[in-house]
Amino acid sequence: MDNRMPLSTRRIEFKQQGLPEVLNYVEAPCAAPEPYQVQVCNKAIGVNFIDTYFRSGLYNVPDFPSRLGSEGAGIVHSVGKAVTRFKPGDRVAYATGPLGAYSELHTLPEDNLVHLPDHISFEDAAAVMLKGLTVQYLFRQTYRLTAGEVVLFHAAAGGVGAIACQWANALGVKLIGTVSSHKKADIARSAGAWATVVYREQDVVARVLSLTDGRKCPVVYDGVGKDTWETSLSCLAPRGLLVSFGNASGAVEDVALSSLTERGSLYVTRPGLPAYANNATNLQTMADELFSMIRQGHIKVNIHQRYPLKDARFAHEALSAQLTTGSTILLP
Repeated sequence: MDNRMPLSTRRIEFKQQGLPEVLNYVEAPCAAPEPYQVQVCNKAIGVNFIDTYFRSGLYNVPDFPSRLGSEGAGIVHSVGKAVTRFKPGDRVAYATGPLGAYSELHTLPEDNLVHLPDHISFEDAAAVMLKGLTVQYLFRQTYRLTAGEVVLFHAAAGGVGAIACQWANALGVKLIGTVSSHKKADIARSAGAWATVVYREQDVVARVLSLTDGRKCPVVYDGVGKDTWETSLSCLAPRGLLVSFGNASGAVEDVALSSLTERGSLYVTRPGLPAYANNATNLQTMADELFSMIRQGHIKVNIHQRYPLKDARFAHEALSAQLTTGSTILLP
C-alpha cells in the first residue's frame, strides 16, 4: 500500500480465543498516531509460537475483538507530533508489541521500534527480530555463555532454535539440541548444533550424560515447558540454571521447590523479552548486536514458510502441528 493516510487497513482479528479458525481477516478503521506513537506500513510480519498462546487462551488478551502479533518490519508511514527518533520513510523493525502486527498498518510506541540497517531485508527482519532478540537475552544476559561450555537447548530446529544453534556455534559453545525427527536433527546440525537428541527415539538424559562424560550441563534452555520440565532438571549439573522461556507443550505447574535441592541446589528462571528490552536504548543495543551477527555471517535467517496475511490461520495450524522449520512470516 502507498504512504498516504488510509481510511482503513486490513488485519487479523479474533472475537474469542480458541483454535486457528477463530482468526478473521477484516478491514478496520485506522486512526492517526498519538503524540508518542509511530505508524508503520508493514512489509513483512513475524509469526511466533507466543502468538498461538494469545489466540488459544493460554495468555490473556486486553479485550475483544483482539488483534494479534508483536513482530514486524516496514517503513514509517506517519509519526506523532512528539516523536523524535523516527520520521516518515525510515526503515524500522519491532518485536515487543503491542499486539496488532498482523496488519497492513500497525501503530506502536516510539520506544518499541528500532532502526533497521539497509543490509537487513524487511522479510529477514520480520523473521528474526523476536527470535533473535530472545536468543540475545538468553545467551548474553540471562546466562552469559562462554566458549567451551556444553549446553542443552530444546526444540533446536525451530525458529528460535535454529538461531540459537548458529549463535552458540559462533561463540564456540557446544550446543546439544533436542529435536523430534532425524530430518530436524539434520537441520539443527547444519545450523551449528554440536550434537542432537531425537527425543522420540532416544533417552535425552542418558544422551546428555554420555556427551558430557557424566558432568551434565551448566544451563538448559527450555522453550517447550510441561513435557520437558523434568528432563531439563535431570540434565543440569549441580547449581545449574534452568532457563524456562516458553510453553510450547503447555504451562509448567505444581513445581516442588524441594526437588531443586534434591537435584543439586539448582536454579530456575522464567525470563521474558520485555524485562530486557525495557527501554529504547536497551532494545536498540540488543538489536544492533543481532544485526551485527547477521552482517558478519554468523547468523543466517532461514525463512521456510511464507503466507499471505489473509491466511494467518493456516500458518497457525502448521505451527501448532510442528510442521514448520526455521521462520514463518506473513506478507500483507
